[in-house]
Amino acid sequence: MKLYREGSHTEEVGRALLSQIGELAQIAGWIASDAGRHEEAERIYKLGISAAQQAEDRTLVGNLAGSLAYQYSNTGQEREGLLLACAALDQAGNDAPPKARALYLDRVAWAHTKTNEAQPAMRALGEASEALAEDGEGRESPQYLYWVEAGELQVMESRVYTELKRPLRAVPLLRDVLARYDATHTRELALYLSWLAVALADANEPEEAAATAQRVMTLSADVASERTAERVKVVLRRLEEYRDVPEVREVLDEAA
Repeated sequence: MKLYREGSHTEEVGRALLSQIGELAQIAGWIASDAGRHEEAERIYKLGISAAQQAEDRTLVGNLAGSLAYQYSNTGQEREGLLLACAALDQAGNDAPPKARALYLDRVAWAHTKTNEAQPAMRALGEASEALAEDGEGRESPQYLYWVEAGELQVMESRVYTELKRPLRAVPLLRDVLARYDATHTRELALYLSWLAVALADANEPEEAAATAQRVMTLSADVASERTAERVKVVLRRLEEYRDVPEVREVLDEAA
């Protein structure tokens, strides 16, 4: 930011610097949010949004606003999260790159899920898949959206179904994703398994849920992520209903 404010540069270079500030804010905000430093993350995201707006980079504005909306949805500010997720989608416009629109629609789906609005959530999931299907040769997306692909949309779909208590849809999706997921991505693997454990419990499969929860706990022990730690707590709370099942009791006792 100091380089932009104090340096001498052309308007074009100035916009490029502002976009770089916005992209760095996206990374820094995500790291702060994942560590549980939500106020700091909000400040960083808002700084990035301001920089992206000055750079007239609508796609980047949408990405940052959507990330902040996602944090709101996950930290007890569900209504604010929904409003901001919808605003991020509208801000980007219909000419946004397909990957960007797919990501924004995924965040809208999650925001609707957290406000217990099942039909709008599932409708947004369908629209996200349609948007991603338009991606291809000649449809360039910013480099920072490299990770947005069909598997990631499938993860969000399964999470939405889990949250909406529809395990018969969630479990097959999660198993499909996890069967081909890179096991070296420990944090993401632990998170995805945590959703599978909850979905299995909802499907009245306590023994399998307990085995999956054990994997989540093992993986999470080596990950410095507040979000992963919170997911472990969610899984353990869900398993309490089945404490009388020996496999579940063993996992709960170990956690205690």
